[in-house]
Amino acid sequence: MACFPSTTFLSNSLHLNKNTNQCLLHVYSTLSLNQNLRIYSKNLLKLSPTRYHVTTVPCATGSAGVGSPLLSEDTTSSLDLVKVFDLKGNGIPISELWKDRKAVVAFARHFGCVLCRKRADYLASKKNIMDASGVTLVLIGPGSIDQAKAFAEQTKFEGEIYADPNHSSYEALKFVSGVLTTFTPKAGLKIIQSYMEGYRQDWKLSSEKDTVTRGGWQQGGIIVAGPGKNNISYIHKDKEAGDDPNIEDILKACCS
Repeated sequence: MACFPSTTFLSNSLHLNKNTNQCLLHVYSTLSLNQNLRIYSKNLLKLSPTRYHVTTVPCATGSAGVGSPLLSEDTTSSLDLVKVFDLKGNGIPISELWKDRKAVVAFARHFGCVLCRKRADYLASKKNIMDASGVTLVLIGPGSIDQAKAFAEQTKFEGEIYADPNHSSYEALKFVSGVLTTFTPKAGLKIIQSYMEGYRQDWKLSSEKDTVTRGGWQQGGIIVAGPGKNNISYIHKDKEAGDDPNIEDILKACCS
């Protein structure tokens, strides 16, 4: 049986001292569906969110033409240089994914992330609506082509999957990253909920060099783009791990 820390221990460990990462990773990796899990979730709710300083990036929506008002000129120029890779290893300029079509593009935290697996299902559950509107569902993850293949095999995700080994798209879109955006009370509760729903972190993928080197602190987001390589009609930048937008907002942007 997993042994969960007390409220006092959690409060102390969530101060960003030198042991924070090890403590929290241990907590998350030992989640199980029992009474201790419920106790842990109640204790986590008692933690004050004021202990964290999280940079908030608001969700932006709106119609956009060839020159999208949602992207700065610098961001557009940066995206022009980004290349992602399909599961066969073919390099593709990222804007080609929506140049001639409309696409919902989800950016995962990393391919082993339990919250990203839940997000993949969250979006795929509405794929029939997207298909009916001629919209393509795409998922991009920071990591290797092999990691992307493993994710595809494990999740059976019905959309297109691409790898971004250099994290270039994340940097171009200025998605947030950092320990403070990863280990938050709200993110912890969402991890618990995901485990209770049957989702699991893939620790093998999570511990591979690319993810470990970056610390696993990268956050993602969701955009609705195209047709037209600079046509971005919706942007959601995750403020923290598991920061899923309302699916109705996405469907309104892509399919209405």
